[in-house]
Order: sequence, then structure tokens, then C-alpha cells
Amino acid sequence: MNILHNLININSSKKNKSGKVSNTLLLKEQFKYLKTTHSYHLVDPSPWPIFASFGAFMLTSGVVLYMHKFIGGWNLLITGFLIVLYTMYTWWRDIVREATFEDTHTVTVQKGLRLGMILFIVSEIMFFFAFFWAFFHSSIAPTYNLGGVWPPKAISTISTYTVPLTNTFILLTSGASVTWAHHALLSRAKKHTLVALLFTLVLATIFTCLQGFEYVNAPFTISDGIYGSCFYMATGFHGFHVFVGTIALLVSFIRIVLNHFTNRHHFGFESAIWYWHFVDVVWLFLFINVYWWSNK
Repeated sequence: MNILHNLININSSKKNKSGKVSNTLLLKEQFKYLKTTHSYHLVDPSPWPIFASFGAFMLTSGVVLYMHKFIGGWNLLITGFLIVLYTMYTWWRDIVREATFEDTHTVTVQKGLRLGMILFIVSEIMFFFAFFWAFFHSSIAPTYNLGGVWPPKAISTISTYTVPLTNTFILLTSGASVTWAHHALLSRAKKHTLVALLFTLVLATIFTCLQGFEYVNAPFTISDGIYGSCFYMATGFHGFHVFVGTIALLVSFIRIVLNHFTNRHHFGFESAIWYWHFVDVVWLFLFINVYWWSNK
């Protein structure tokens, strides 16, 4: 009886196993179309692009309303700014998760990210090109409205060899220190990377503070004709880019502390370095043309 009972159990277990195998094969056959053999990253649906657009619209609208002294303009500006900051945090969080923990940033994906960053920087170059165009259009051949001279006679300019020259040395030094941090990461010297990147962040903060000090003590405002408009639009947007680059480097600093980067897989940090060098180059053009040449 025991032998017969064992044979029945063996047959039933075989049937169960065969049933599970057939069910697994059927399931695989049904969902075979979901398999992918490519190395691209199919991004999941995300709410952050529309949130970023909404925040940017509120921010820019708030700036315009605030400048024209509308009631509520400042509140709208701050609300949009906070939405942009929150969107930056959450969007970066998702990208960090995809790159670090989900392993979706393959070599092919990284090539696409590099191309995207290059195109983004090219678009930023075109953005600043518009400000330089407006500046040279007014300064090379000043009209009679400006007194036929540049800068206009009523404008007291900022001395080239005070805060602007100091900020130039600070920003160029920060470009050298961030390059030091990159080479240290390539050499797997984590301590040197953190020290160099922290030095860069300190310099970036000092630059922003000095820029704010210059604005507070400037002898003219954005409403003082074409000179004030060109000056504050060009240097102001550059200051905003310095702020964004500082945040990118700060995020990279935190990720290095958390061991998210290796000497072969660190494009997030590399893109922040590219952006910072772009900021350096734009400032050199601003210093030479807006501060130095314009005051000769």
C-alpha cells in the first residue's frame, strides 16, 4: 500500500510540474512582444516636464509683473521659483534612480545624453548671442538719442578693476578646480575629488555674493536706457546660469559622497563640468566686452 501511495504522489507531482512548465511557456508566449533586444532606454511617463513648464511660466510672468510693480508679482515670482526648484529635485531624483539603481543608462544611452547636453549648450550659446547682438548693435554705432557716445553720457559705469576683475579670477579658478575634481575622479581619488569640488562650490558661492553686492551698489538700474537693459539682462542671466551650475555641482558632490559615480560611469558629473566651463567662457566675453571695452 505504501508503495502504491508513493507512486500516486510521484505521478501527481510530475503532473503539477508539467502543468507549471506549460503555464510558464504559455505566459512567455503571450508576452513575447514585450521583450526588447535594443540598448535604448524607453522612459516611463513623467509629470515633471509639464510641472517644469508651469513653474517656468509662473517665474517669468512674476518677474515681468514685479518689474512693472503689479500687486502679487513678487508672490507669483517666488511661487514659480519654488516650483522650478522642486521639479529640479524630483526630476533629478528619477534620473539618478534610473542611472544608478535601475541600470538603464547603457553606453548607447550615454552617447545620446552627451549629444543632448552638447545641443543644450549650443542653444544656450544662441541665447547669449542675442544679448551680445543687442549690446553691440547699440554700442558700436550709438544713436543721437544716446548722445552719439557709448556708454551714454548720463550713465556712470562700474569700474572694471574692482568686483568684475575679482569675479573673473574667482570664476577662472573655479574652472581649474572643477577640472582637478574630474581628473581626481578618473584616478579614483575620492578624497581629492571631494576637496576640489567643495573648493569649486565655495568659489561659486563667493562669485554669486559679489555679483549681488555689485547690483546693490550699481550707479544705474535696468530702466536706465539701453545700457542698463543690456547690462542687467546679460549679467543677470549669466548669474542665473551660475546658480543652476552651482546646484548641478552640489548634486554631483552629494552623489560622489554616496558612491554613485565610478571612473567610467559619471556622466552626470561630466555634464555639470561642461556646463560650468560654458559659464566660464560666457563670463570672459561679458568681462571683456561689457565691463572692459565698454568703459574704455
